[in-house]
Amino acid sequence: MDSRFRLFIRTAVVILVTCLLLQGCAGNRSQNDDPARQNQPEQTEHQQDDNSDMPDISGQPQDPQQDGVNDPNAGNVDEDGPNGDTGESGDHGDEPGEDNGGPEPIDLEAVKPNEAGKIMVVMFHRFIEKYEKGDKEFTMTFDAFRELLETLYTSGYRLISLNDYLNGHIDVPAGCVPMVFTFDDGTAGQFSLIEENGELKVNPDSAVAIMEEFNRLHPDFGLEGTFFVNLGNQTFGKTGTLQQRLQYLTDRGFEIGNHTYTHINLKTEAKTAEIIQKEIGGNQKKMYELIPGYTFTSFSLPYGQPSKDLMQYVIKGEYEGVAYENRAIMEVGWDPAQSPFSVNFDPLSTHRVRSPGIEPVINDLEWWLKNMKRSREFVSDGDPDTVTVPEGNADQVDQEKLGGRKLVIY
Repeated sequence: MDSRFRLFIRTAVVILVTCLLLQGCAGNRSQNDDPARQNQPEQTEHQQDDNSDMPDISGQPQDPQQDGVNDPNAGNVDEDGPNGDTGESGDHGDEPGEDNGGPEPIDLEAVKPNEAGKIMVVMFHRFIEKYEKGDKEFTMTFDAFRELLETLYTSGYRLISLNDYLNGHIDVPAGCVPMVFTFDDGTAGQFSLIEENGELKVNPDSAVAIMEEFNRLHPDFGLEGTFFVNLGNQTFGKTGTLQQRLQYLTDRGFEIGNHTYTHINLKTEAKTAEIIQKEIGGNQKKMYELIPGYTFTSFSLPYGQPSKDLMQYVIKGEYEGVAYENRAIMEVGWDPAQSPFSVNFDPLSTHRVRSPGIEPVINDLEWWLKNMKRSREFVSDGDPDTVTVPEGNADQVDQEKLGGRKLVIY
């Protein structure tokens, strides 16, 4: 009797430990892995036909202040498959977390991490209480945003910052899928302040307030986002000073990115290097005046339009003694971005997925949530110091991009 009891206790302990290790995101699968959906026809993923290094992508709202009429011509899906051009697949190495003070080992076959998979960098624009008129594709209601956060959380997504994505520092629980939020144009619905009893507070009718409330309920979801602003235009409403509005965001860990000073169209309006440097460098100069020492590290293309012949000045330049360098350029979205460890990773051409709008469009976030297979996404191994991939995806990893992290192949 005693031996059977001891065997029972040991078995129960093993089961309990295994469940604790796999809790959180490991059990969350995308809808494509749901047996109830497996008999449904899979959507076709189109290839983008573009031979240029910087695709000419349209689709952003044409009026950054009103978020009104937009170009209906969005880019096509650019879903590339596994790239087998590299010769090295890497060392299998040891199991993650082996007596090194890191996370506990995981059941690789149960979690199925794939850190060579795609990451959705989501592009938001305008938020409103109730739709009445104007743009539909780039506008969503506050209630729809609340529902979206719930959907993402229960589906196993966790927010990371844009800079952490670019640096390959992806620290989310095993089985979770990282996601990046970006916000273009600095609209009041994204974030604004109100005055209450003589004090400035975040406007409850804003995306930031909704994210903060959701984070209080689900702190493991993350509270991250990058706001691409035009500091020469109205930015984040009118209450409080611009400095106070920007300071609120940076104090809470949100990132601010460059979107030109006045939302100029780089393709049609920026005919010279001087114009480009004035718009991008002037925006950085203004940011230094408002938040001393705050350097923009990424840039979002207004209207999704790249400069035809002067992209080197979009990446790097100088205006009135202020130098700037953008290590990442956000494009208008239609498909998920590459893993930062992928052979195809190019931060100067970061693809984004557009947020859901009042009216759904193909390749928006809701479309991808329904059609993106979990096996193609970046599924975390839970250890930011290792990069774990299935053996069949090993040739998608660029070992020079590991940054000292250990490659694990299973």
